[in-house]
Amino acid sequence: MKKASLILDRDYQIGRIDPRIYGSFVEHLGRCVYGGIYEPGHPRADAQGFRQDVLALVRQIGVPVVRYPGGNFVSGFQWEDSIGPKERRPRRLDLAWSTTESNEFGLHEFIDWCKKAGAAPMYAVNLGTRGADAARNIVEYANHPGGTYWSDLRKKNGAQEPLNIKLWCLGNEMDGPWQMGSKTAYEYGRLANETAKMMKWVDPSIEVVACGSSSLSMPTFGDWELTMLNECYDNVDYVSLHRYYGNPTNDTPGFLARSMDLDEFIQTVVCICDSVKGKKHAKKAVNLSFDEWNVWYHSNQQTDEVTRANKWGQALPILEDVYNFEDALLVGSMLITFLRHADRVKVACLAQLVNVIAPIMTRTGGGAWAQTIFYPYMHVSNFARGTALRPQVCSPAYDCADYTDVPYIDATAALDDDGSVTIFAVNRSMEEDILLEADLRAFGELRMGGHILLHHDDVKAVNSEENPQNVAPVQGEGGTLEGGRLSVRLPKLSWNVLRLRHV
Repeated sequence: MKKASLILDRDYQIGRIDPRIYGSFVEHLGRCVYGGIYEPGHPRADAQGFRQDVLALVRQIGVPVVRYPGGNFVSGFQWEDSIGPKERRPRRLDLAWSTTESNEFGLHEFIDWCKKAGAAPMYAVNLGTRGADAARNIVEYANHPGGTYWSDLRKKNGAQEPLNIKLWCLGNEMDGPWQMGSKTAYEYGRLANETAKMMKWVDPSIEVVACGSSSLSMPTFGDWELTMLNECYDNVDYVSLHRYYGNPTNDTPGFLARSMDLDEFIQTVVCICDSVKGKKHAKKAVNLSFDEWNVWYHSNQQTDEVTRANKWGQALPILEDVYNFEDALLVGSMLITFLRHADRVKVACLAQLVNVIAPIMTRTGGGAWAQTIFYPYMHVSNFARGTALRPQVCSPAYDCADYTDVPYIDATAALDDDGSVTIFAVNRSMEEDILLEADLRAFGELRMGGHILLHHDDVKAVNSEENPQNVAPVQGEGGTLEGGRLSVRLPKLSWNVLRLRHV
């Protein structure tokens, strides 16, 4: 059996973990809203039409923040359409996804849903077909106490107290030619600066996220960040990153190595942000909001077929990836990567929350269940709190098509404020178990608090409504812990959570 080692010290700290890195994303796209979080008449719907079975799963994850209402959708969205009596809200064509939007579920419904889910809202403003004026108006509507047109309209619409939206996105993927009202980097940077300035004049307590490149593969990546940040650096707090991975060639070793690409992406954007900081002699650091990330490739053909057959339909079943076990392993490694950059990655939103490339699936009128990727997401959200640690990991490695020296063991750890330590580890090996030996002597007396294991013999195994526990966590062997030294067997192709409690 191969061996890997891990050394942890409480003084080798990366930074405090911002719980918002366990956020998610609800867009008016497919069945994410209609038939997902909202389905009036469903047997499990509450008085507001919110599916309680979905809410229970969201609370199980512990989602702290939810980005809304898009995504590509937001670039054609008029926020005023989503307030007031439902029967008076206009139906609109959504050019982003070639569907029709009823606006039945709107701003107030979203805020009410967030309260029931225990999540804070992260709201995106339209900088595609609209601009700074509409953005400052919605901040006034949402956050101003009262005595003005927009704040009093909010009260008239049933919310006497401010909605208190504190995190805002300045548009979405504005570099993309698929985006309504796409911009050059300079155009966007100027608009983002003026928009952020005006929004913060209305409410100085808010934070805003500027659009970085929509993908690392965009030809303008890097130049886009430099140019737009040069225009808006002083008035923004975060830069967004978006990244999706797929395995269309069925290359499992190469697919599981994609987190190395993610690591490089984060490092590159941090360097760009800091170069602008240096150029401007600025005192503040602009941090990162990884506000779209996931595995996404399974549904592409099906989505094309549905869209062609039902153009301008409503709540079409599109982008409904059915995730397998290997997808869960990569999602686990991506979460590990975010923790390794906890000093700069302060927000992250798994895209999306329900049905649309999502950890939670539903059947309209039927059940709700957890997909494979649900479990690493839930584990890290539940257990990676406090301070991210910088482990020294020594692991055997492998080569694949796009990467060399890929460690079989991808691992990191978090130190909770109560002194407990949690290790998260993926064994990427397809052939054999690996013995992990961890030196934990720096933390005093610890005891094993549990070994959570996610493993399946079939990397393509999936969960379904009929078999929702096909891929689900079980109790692992736990290993031995003596004199501050942990020895534990990590099964081949497995996600592992090792809980070590302070005595």
